[in-house]
Amino acid sequence: MDRLSKLLSHFSLQAGVFYTGNICGIHDFSHDKTRGHIHLIQRGTVQVIGVKAETFEVAEPTLLFLPRPDTHRLVADSPDGADVVCATVQFGGNGRNPIADSLPNMVMVKLADLVGVDTLLNLMFDEAFAEHDGRQAALDRLCEVLMIRLLRHCIDLGLTQGGILAGLADARLAKTISAIHDDPACSRDLTSMAMLAGMSRARFAVRFREVTGETPADYLASWRVMMAQGLLKKGRHLKHVASDVGYGSASALTRAFIRKLGCSATQWLKGVQEDSSSPA
Repeated sequence: MDRLSKLLSHFSLQAGVFYTGNICGIHDFSHDKTRGHIHLIQRGTVQVIGVKAETFEVAEPTLLFLPRPDTHRLVADSPDGADVVCATVQFGGNGRNPIADSLPNMVMVKLADLVGVDTLLNLMFDEAFAEHDGRQAALDRLCEVLMIRLLRHCIDLGLTQGGILAGLADARLAKTISAIHDDPACSRDLTSMAMLAGMSRARFAVRFREVTGETPADYLASWRVMMAQGLLKKGRHLKHVASDVGYGSASALTRAFIRKLGCSATQWLKGVQEDSSSPA
């Protein structure tokens, strides 16, 4: 069962490499509320400040991913500095999203522990430290592939903090969650969702909330509203969107928007359109 493809088809992954090379001394990074940050340390020793309560040191090839980066700093004090690749990552649109929200404030993985990515990393470092034609586009695409491999790693090892990825990391819950992702319009009650997971109603309800932080019904409603947001942004009429995501009427979808977002679907779409038309 592919646990990520449907998710990534709705929250398109975009990476943008903004620095490659050798760093020496202090390098500051500002708070970023719309994008995650990747720091890929290929060689050298780097101190990381502002990510955890205490400064810590990275002394071997390592991937750092900060889903919700606050102001932080990389310091390379050795005479030879450190070779790094830095990038931003977005999962569709701006602001918070369920993928990033499922991860801790920092994911740190030694490159040696990312199984099967040697060829990918060699390609990335070859592009990063050379001047090939199409270098930027190649780096961005390779960074996106690396991010997918990192998400797989987080799911397989349970490096999550609840939410959608934690649910997909649970073999039984993943069957129900994947079914919801595949067909949000399908009518589902607690009994049918528990049957998909091969669990009793009571055990399923408790386990689902323990793992994801939401009840099954809340998760289903959240997913439907997120799918509706994407369809409305594409210009679909509210009445048709309601049917597409499993609501019997536009008014029922509007009530779901108000419960989840505090505003109607029409008000939400108006706000998005105003934001997109405002100068940066």
